[in-house]
Amino acid sequence: MRTRARWLSPIAALGLVLAAVMTPIGSASAESNGGVRVMPLGDSITHGTQTPGGYRIGLWQHLANAGHTVDFVGSQSNGPASLGDRDHEGHPGWRIDEIDANIVTWLNTSQPDTVLLHIGTNDILQDHNVSTAPDRLSTLIDRITTTAPNAKVFVAQIIPLGWSDGDATVKTYNAAIPGIVQSKVNAGKNVHLVNMHSALTAADLQDGIHPTAGGYDKMAAVWYDALQSVPGSVGAGGATEIVGVHSGRCLDVAGVSTANGTDVQLWDCWGGSNQKWTYTAGKELRVYGNKCLNASGEGTTNGTKVVIWDCNGQANQQWNVNANGTITGVQSGRCLDASGLGSSNGTKIQLWTCGSGQANQQWTRR
Repeated sequence: MRTRARWLSPIAALGLVLAAVMTPIGSASAESNGGVRVMPLGDSITHGTQTPGGYRIGLWQHLANAGHTVDFVGSQSNGPASLGDRDHEGHPGWRIDEIDANIVTWLNTSQPDTVLLHIGTNDILQDHNVSTAPDRLSTLIDRITTTAPNAKVFVAQIIPLGWSDGDATVKTYNAAIPGIVQSKVNAGKNVHLVNMHSALTAADLQDGIHPTAGGYDKMAAVWYDALQSVPGSVGAGGATEIVGVHSGRCLDVAGVSTANGTDVQLWDCWGGSNQKWTYTAGKELRVYGNKCLNASGEGTTNGTKVVIWDCNGQANQQWNVNANGTITGVQSGRCLDASGLGSSNGTKIQLWTCGSGQANQQWTRR
């Protein structure tokens, strides 16, 4: 214990400083894209200390590029523009007991379908009753599964610390987690083990605690693989049809053309490649793999035609897929609209001011 105390004292101080200095830079935004609600839950490693957004950046990109519509949820928000949804529940410097004291409120507010839990590092850094940390983790998992019984809960064995004594304590803590998770599974809980520790080494840590950008990318890959292994945890992936609620017809590239500037229209759904759209991390709606839904001429006014064009990352090719059934242009703020309230084959798609629940502006993905 005296050996551990020598390295815990300065690191405990660091953990407390992080709690005071590295607080999240914003509260969660209210946006929702109607997708599977995923709560990244934990401490500064979930927040993304040293690399704002942390593993959530790479995970979002994995999910979006695979065609999953996912809504990250939580009371906190931070990260770069490349992170399409910045919401999370990562709290720098927090221990298991501090997360446990707040989790019921967070779960009731965010209503997650899936929870990604990586917690325990600060219990070790702050030398907070480390021997009973697994018991606290078990209690926290019970609190989550009781409050959100339908949620799929992924529990990570935490990443390494960058010095031998510290990582030895991490390994002791991690060794208890498989048994904890199995006990929940035996009780009929929807809980899944994630081996995060083996994915990183000390070389992946920027300060001995927090991953480098590359280390966070490795975490993202592990989370993604874990989610893919559990059906329904992030919904169905891949390209989908986009169907007008008013018409029952699909968003369709006219004549199965691949030429830039080809109109997008309504047409009977038939499963063709010109009706299969993938929503990407860059908020593009791609068809044929390399063409994007595009507001013609970078227009933002009512009546602007919606066409396909080579994907170029411009704002007129970025779209918000909203929980209320609308699809809005990031640049224009206007809705994808079936022209003239039309519902027949060949009705052109345009931009138009979003109305209150107008059926010709309502879409579903299937």
